[in-house]
Amino acid sequence: MSVAVLEAEGLHTYYGGAHILSDLSLSLRDGEVVVLLGRNGAGKTTTMKSIMGLVRVRAGSVTMHGRNITGWEPHVIACAGVGYVPEDRRIFSDLTIMENLEVGRQPAREGAPTWTPERLFELFPNLAEMRSRPGGRISGGEQQMLTLARTLMGNPRVLLLDEPSEGLAPVIIDQMAATIQALKEQGLSILLSEQNLHFATSVSDRAYIIEKGRIRYDGTMEELAANAEVRNTYLTV
Repeated sequence: MSVAVLEAEGLHTYYGGAHILSDLSLSLRDGEVVVLLGRNGAGKTTTMKSIMGLVRVRAGSVTMHGRNITGWEPHVIACAGVGYVPEDRRIFSDLTIMENLEVGRQPAREGAPTWTPERLFELFPNLAEMRSRPGGRISGGEQQMLTLARTLMGNPRVLLLDEPSEGLAPVIIDQMAATIQALKEQGLSILLSEQNLHFATSVSDRAYIIEKGRIRYDGTMEELAANAEVRNTYLTV
């Protein structure tokens, strides 16, 4: 069995007085794609933000390669090799695609793929054709690709993708799935949150299901596909 590169143990996270995550634990192994599934409001984004240090956890721990990163500032976690692609993209709309990529640049990192703009343009050919265009003048799907490409410029060991297929056209969703598969082949470990079970099944090795801030299920994608009761209970709208 491969080594865990990222682990969350017993996380409790609050927004004010609201208890959002309750004793949440999950792990991501080396070279693995793991999906966190759940309905809107289940706690998926809060889990990502808790791991990334964007939301303070009240109790529990987050470790990367066995090193406790709980309570670290987000920029320190990023410098340690965790890349985060938020659901709301947050590109710099006045900067060109090339300039957006430069914002994300970090030095090469041992144990992680090294990315350059030219390598990324091979992965995202749509962006290559408009590298001098401002980020605010490209489509939503292209902005999603740009956000991912900018994060990869940080040469992360671990990638957190929050709802990568949300709001995208089917053809762009297919491109995103192919991109995630290509990143996995590069040895990147990926944790993504999703509502789209079909998309998740096409790219993931294992799944966790979250409901009301608690993990209700974990298993392989094959096990989940065979368990209609779990899917109907936690994933159907």
